[in-house]
Amino acid sequence: MLLVKARPEIEELAPYVQGQSSIDGIENPIKLSSNESPLGPSPKAIEAYSHKATNLFRYPDGGQSELRGAIADVYGLDPARIICGNGSEELMQIMIRTFLGAGDEAIISEYCFGICKLHAFAQGAVVRTAKEPDCMMSVDNILAEVTEKTKLVAISTPNNPPGTYMSKSELHRLHAALPKHVLLLVDGAYAEYVTASDYDCGLGLAKDASNVIVTRTFSKLYGLAGLRIGWSYGPAYIIELMQRLRTPFNANAAAMAAAAAAIADREYADKIRDYNNSWRDKMMTALSGLGLHVYPSVTNFILMRFPESHHSPEGAWTHLIADGIIPRPVNSGGPERCLRVSVGLAEENEAFIRSITSYMRT
Repeated sequence: MLLVKARPEIEELAPYVQGQSSIDGIENPIKLSSNESPLGPSPKAIEAYSHKATNLFRYPDGGQSELRGAIADVYGLDPARIICGNGSEELMQIMIRTFLGAGDEAIISEYCFGICKLHAFAQGAVVRTAKEPDCMMSVDNILAEVTEKTKLVAISTPNNPPGTYMSKSELHRLHAALPKHVLLLVDGAYAEYVTASDYDCGLGLAKDASNVIVTRTFSKLYGLAGLRIGWSYGPAYIIELMQRLRTPFNANAAAMAAAAAAIADREYADKIRDYNNSWRDKMMTALSGLGLHVYPSVTNFILMRFPESHHSPEGAWTHLIADGIIPRPVNSGGPERCLRVSVGLAEENEAFIRSITSYMRT
């Protein structure tokens, strides 16, 4: 008999399910399920990582000085207002632990990174969801959820799984309409891929406003998903409070060294962005030509919706798996009749297009 009981809100949480990475009977499947960078990290990042191999007995720099300085140099930020962590997810957790308690309310845009919802629940907060019509974030819907108990609004721009973003004018309208005591979290995990002229990653707001914090990751464009390293930028007093909850060595030495080298290698970052965006657009064109509704992604993944016919995301998933290709099913609560796929290597993208074309023509 179980004697030790967890808090009810924890027992009700569904565990996070990561993208599938293997197929029974297939030695090297094409994995397009996790939005990873198929070309990997900068050679300079690999070199920096390797140099740490002889010093693994040393604790990492708890002040994170080198990495904070490298980030500040690239984006023109105050390094004292940067905090790094075990992926941007840990920083969201620290921020939510800092500001949310039992009875507080958090507003999550419908397809915001689900980890925000998880940690808010874990704090005993009430989570209100703002619907996204046709997978587009709605400032009006977010503002309609605000009450006197609201302490946090969290958005992801670009968003996952749609790959869509909130325009600069809408982001600023949202911020201007929020009460000053409400913290606006702008998750920019895919920000480095965006080239749209009307996109704003939120760093400008975080520089000047007292209630905006931005999170970023090295897992996507920089190809360091396996090292779990991310960063956040916000008002000095918010970062200082978060530092009180951050454990002294939450980011390991090799990860920080690789990340500092990766962000400094702008030529390689531009190469990855150009490669991704070129193939993303080719894949979107091919999928649209098959009669699928393709959401206007600005990221390294594509969300496709199947028409009301005998073709379905379940059928497509089965067909792709049989061809050794792993897409990402959209879980319950996500957009209906949809399947998500990441941009892979050229030959992987071509194999995917052949397979989905074969399915749609049956």
